[in-house]
Amino acid sequence: MRGQDIALWRTFGKAMKISARTRYGLRILIDIAQHEADETPRSIGAISKSQGITSAFISRLAVPLKRAGLIRALRGIGGGLRLAKSPDDITILEIMEALDGPVSILKCLAKPKSCRRASGCPARTVWADLNTTISDAFASTTLAKVMSRIGATDTSGDYCI
Repeated sequence: MRGQDIALWRTFGKAMKISARTRYGLRILIDIAQHEADETPRSIGAISKSQGITSAFISRLAVPLKRAGLIRALRGIGGGLRLAKSPDDITILEIMEALDGPVSILKCLAKPKSCRRASGCPARTVWADLNTTISDAFASTTLAKVMSRIGATDTSGDYCI
């Protein structure tokens, strides 16, 4: 890491958190994508078993993922979850926004009225630029890119993101 990167990590490494909803949502989408070649929907029970996530939590996350157009839910015997579009067309930013709303490193960026200094804050532009950089990084990282890093044929679920 360069000195500037280390300074940023010290500043943001402990403060910015990726929610469990986003982390688990990504794992769910990876699991579904890894089984797309099977041409059968992935059951919530199968995802639960392979990912170690409760079925109830998967069901709760499936609703906003479906609403965002990232997955399709098929009912009935043999039903389950499928991707609604190609892994090349699903970004980490879309997943995060579907599950947690807009990415914001500071509350005052997402809700300027929450800070009485927002309109005249000289540091706000710095934070806004960093927020944009982070959002752009999430937007440029696709599900396919993540899968290429873990090996798309590895269905063991033994990976960390």
